[in-house]
Amino acid sequence: MKKVGIIGWRGMVGSVLLERMEMEGDFAKIDPYFFSTSQAGQNGPLIYNKTHTLRDANDVNELADMDIIISCQGGDYTKKVRPALDEVSWQGYWIDAASAKRMDDDSLIILDPVNKDIIDKALNDGVKNFIGGNCTVSLMLMGIGSLFQENLVEWMTSMSYQAASGGGARHMKELLTQMKVIGDVANPIMEGPILQLDTDISNLLKSEKLNADCFGVPLALNLIPWIDSAVEKGQTREEWKAFSETNKILGRKDNPIPIDGTCVRVGALRSHSQALTIKLNKSVDIKTIEDMIKNFSEFTEFVENTPEATREKLNPRYVSGTLKTTVGRVRKMNLGDEYLNIFTSGDQLLWGAAEPLRRMLNIVL
Repeated sequence: MKKVGIIGWRGMVGSVLLERMEMEGDFAKIDPYFFSTSQAGQNGPLIYNKTHTLRDANDVNELADMDIIISCQGGDYTKKVRPALDEVSWQGYWIDAASAKRMDDDSLIILDPVNKDIIDKALNDGVKNFIGGNCTVSLMLMGIGSLFQENLVEWMTSMSYQAASGGGARHMKELLTQMKVIGDVANPIMEGPILQLDTDISNLLKSEKLNADCFGVPLALNLIPWIDSAVEKGQTREEWKAFSETNKILGRKDNPIPIDGTCVRVGALRSHSQALTIKLNKSVDIKTIEDMIKNFSEFTEFVENTPEATREKLNPRYVSGTLKTTVGRVRKMNLGDEYLNIFTSGDQLLWGAAEPLRRMLNIVL
């Protein structure tokens, strides 16, 4: 069996990856080795009732003994270790959740329900680096990938509503801590005048009493229309990824589809949602559009454009912890017959992070 090294398995994405690999029986297909940057020699995870001793994630010679490496350790680790493996002429496969190598010419962004043909070609061409995409990009494509595959999209805007989980475990805990403090303050004054309640909570949000080390300001009862660093033309890097990564996934480097929008951090815990405005390059009746979405993949769930179905399924509450990407609010817009409105919701830690890595492992195997 192939030797597979797994790094960053204790983090949020890594934990979900291990959970999915156990659930799907992937560890029975490989000879797994677990690496750590700080706890080499200690006991690692218990897999199928077997404890694995941790190897040193900074030891290039130990890493080079692997046939396949899966990293959820982050971009700084990738930037340090991947070039070091090249220096020792490692010929294995590198599967990575970090963004560090996403746009490199020697790597491919992986989302096999959308670009399996491109993945297969890359393997045949000798590509060794397979990188998980940006969470919102992957979830958008899992929802409406059929429209791109049928070459119907002229341009698109994506307005995202991104959960705390996009920042990692510390960000999720910070949101929950803020919610607890707010609840504790609100509880004794719930029966009082509503304006007093509103004033006290508003003052709390503006005070220094809520820990906001991760987000900079409180996310609870709030939103932050800025994610990641600034890039050119006033975009954030998260917004830049929609154009750059979508077109790379689709193999459209030489004929890119214009995509832009605004990425907003909201007080959801785990799953991301997106409001899409799509300009089609020709008129297509709405029933055909709906059928294309319904038939795209087993993981795409179409939601009827009714208040009941929308409230029940088109949200983080419904999709969190599942492989479903729900797609709803599908309608033609008043802008014209070639304009579509669509809303999607999907689990940021599954199709948005861990699941493409797990499936890429199986494709390589």
